[in-house]
Amino acid sequence: MIARWWQSLRERRDARTLARRPIPDLLWRLTLARFPFLTQRSPEDLQALREMATLFLARKEFSGPPDAPISDEMAVAVAAQACLPVLRLGLEWYDGFVGIVIHPDLVTARRERMDEDGVVHEYDEPLSGEAMEGGPVMLSWRDVADAGDSAEWGYNVVIHEFAHVLDMRDGIADGVPPFADRAQRTRWVSVLEAHYLALCDAVDRGEETLLDPYAAESPEEFFAVASETFFVAPLELRAELPELYAQLSGFYRQDPAATITGR
Repeated sequence: MIARWWQSLRERRDARTLARRPIPDLLWRLTLARFPFLTQRSPEDLQALREMATLFLARKEFSGPPDAPISDEMAVAVAAQACLPVLRLGLEWYDGFVGIVIHPDLVTARRERMDEDGVVHEYDEPLSGEAMEGGPVMLSWRDVADAGDSAEWGYNVVIHEFAHVLDMRDGIADGVPPFADRAQRTRWVSVLEAHYLALCDAVDRGEETLLDPYAAESPEEFFAVASETFFVAPLELRAELPELYAQLSGFYRQDPAATITGR
């Protein structure tokens, strides 16, 4: 009964948000023009995406450095891209965090790594984005803003980091998001592991690959990179790695390549 009451309350609240605080028409059109891979979707998808992005903006808190305030343009750009992966899954998949931090450019993080001899090494790592369990999600605005151009090589920092959010929904970053069905999970692990190992071998041989070589870092990075490519370069992914494309299509409940060819 409590669950039904909460769902009813959220639905009424969402309806008020959509009625009172919709994304302005001009701002939405500018966002679509800036990121052409969004306009490849059907009119029905774009309407659903706009509504979901509106609710996303109402539920999340954006922040940045004091000298770099977050504009409406920036927030809508992030929301539109972040909502693309959960367009069919539902915005509830992002309920585990609230904060989104946007920096003007790359951020340098101090890291520690222990080698095989137990010696701890410290180093600086430049980051264009980072998702942490429970939040926040950090993004470089330069990379977000350039997503329209970087889609040409399958790169999208927003989709990448929010794929990590989906991956960590079960508390573990391992490239395996939550599955209700054991058979689906088993199939997912089998397909992604095979493609991950194949990519690692190709990268070791110095071959050019459709997926960014960064995907060879770990299974969780493979899932995030593959998700980027699935949404911004779906035709290429379907043509070169059809089995991987099919698995991602089944999980996300979307078929962006078919939408493009259908239009």
